[in-house]
Amino acid sequence: MRRSRPDGPPEVATDQNGFRPTEPPAWMRWLPFVYVAFVLLLEAGLREEWAVSFFLIALPPIAAYAYGPVVVAAFTVLAILLEGALAAGSHHLGENHHVTADIATAVVGILSTALAAHRSRQERHLVHANSVAEALMRALLRPVPHQVGHVLAASLYRPSEAGTMVGGDLFDVRSTHVGERAIIGDVRGKGLPAVRTVAAILGSFREAAYEAEDLPALAARLERRLTREAEEIPDEELFATALLIEFDCLAHRVTLTNHGHVEPVLISRGEVRTLEGPPALPLGLGGLAAAEGPVAWSHRFTRGDVLLLVTDGLVEARDTGGDFYPLVDRLRHRFAGRPAPGPADVVDFLNTDLPRHARQLHDDVAMLAIAPHGHI
Repeated sequence: MRRSRPDGPPEVATDQNGFRPTEPPAWMRWLPFVYVAFVLLLEAGLREEWAVSFFLIALPPIAAYAYGPVVVAAFTVLAILLEGALAAGSHHLGENHHVTADIATAVVGILSTALAAHRSRQERHLVHANSVAEALMRALLRPVPHQVGHVLAASLYRPSEAGTMVGGDLFDVRSTHVGERAIIGDVRGKGLPAVRTVAAILGSFREAAYEAEDLPALAARLERRLTREAEEIPDEELFATALLIEFDCLAHRVTLTNHGHVEPVLISRGEVRTLEGPPALPLGLGGLAAAEGPVAWSHRFTRGDVLLLVTDGLVEARDTGGDFYPLVDRLRHRFAGRPAPGPADVVDFLNTDLPRHARQLHDDVAMLAIAPHGHI
């Protein structure tokens, strides 16, 4: 993990995953210099009886908002020197009120330096916590192989760029005796607690995907695991949206259960559309529903089709005007009426097109695209 110098303007740490705290705006970094210029201009424009130099007492805390402790200490020394110079220019250097002002500036400067040091430590701790969380997320969300059983696959996990804690996005694909099974989901919350829940869900999925008879049974396993997780944390409001899919290569069909998640998008024969089916409550909230549980539904899925699964960080990304990312429209613009794309083509397009729409992501983005293997 790299960090800038502790006396730099301002101190900013960056981890190996590219995370860095939100930097103070440029105007805040320039504010101490502008403030000094303002005081000097005020001194030149007012009569001698106005002790303008007293305004310099506020210089150290102004600098502490944007700079590290060494720079704040330097601004404190500068303020005291300027106070002395201005007092000497008006022949009041030895007067008690000017000496008192110098002492007050020194005290305020010491407190401001301590505040800047504390802020710098907090930023380093924040970067470290996020570095650990993002490293764990990347270990959990390993890129899926190019081919998993009878499907081609491509995936992407993109952390937010807003300096927030990592989110709870997850995905995985497994080849089982009943077909290829996949999950994409989004856990409520951020940071290390969300990473812990992601690990619990993925661990349960990677085991239950080989054992569950069908998708409702698989969902029930995940529901029980998330319920235990909520009891262990404890967190009565813990839940995760999820989309479960199962591909049957012999029947050329894909079966789905949607647990409050973003609807999947199907690219098929030059057309792009969302797939809608019976909704179910998010995982962890199943106890609020009727006893029958989620309803699985299926759709034809043949060679040349691509099924795209995303998290809400993608569809809720906003442009400068506040408009959401138009996922289906953008996919239609790129792929409608054209030769069948592969999963990697779809993921690569979204990875390059999304930054054109949203300059800054405020939530993590995960996407998973699958397609039947060419020989099916």
